[in-house]
Amino acid sequence: MTKTIGTVAELRQYVKPPLRVIADKGIDHIDAESRRFIELSPFFLLATSAEDGTCDVSPRGDPPGSVLVLDDRTLAFADRKGNRRLDSLENILQRPHVGMLFLVPGSGDTVRVNGRARIVAEAPYLERLTMRGVTPPLGVEVHVEELFLHCSRAFARSSLWDTASWPESGKVPTAGQIARGQSGLRIPAAVFGAVLDRAARDPY
Repeated sequence: MTKTIGTVAELRQYVKPPLRVIADKGIDHIDAESRRFIELSPFFLLATSAEDGTCDVSPRGDPPGSVLVLDDRTLAFADRKGNRRLDSLENILQRPHVGMLFLVPGSGDTVRVNGRARIVAEAPYLERLTMRGVTPPLGVEVHVEELFLHCSRAFARSSLWDTASWPESGKVPTAGQIARGQSGLRIPAAVFGAVLDRAARDPY
């Protein structure tokens, strides 16, 4: 019979406590090597939550160096053109605590950041985030409260960067096929795909 775990004490019956060096590895600032990693990262995940407890994880991508390290406690990034749902931004207005997970292609390590975010407009550094002639009207600043390295075990298990492990072409459903399946509409997947392809070709 399935057993639901309801307390930390019950959890610890299955998972031993971490080593002290692991438990205490978080720091409250951006050290020099973590800064180098973040500035080389073209992709990160942004986790937010709303007042009702619902959560959102948003992928964010830009050329390396597009997440600015304003000082040793502050990161900033552009809010780029998207689907205009504003899931992440509305969550930040309700609950400013966010999580960020930075990836670098080919590296199994990640840098994780937890902190408090605020949405800004007319910030002087937004000009530095101009891409293809488009300056973002909004940015997000994150005050770092916790930063730490996350080990590469997940990447080792998944073989994420090993092309030999990637599925064969045609096996992965296209964006158009997924969108059609989720919509329930009798519109050909190719039509959905064409719209999404146009959006991807004009990311800014």
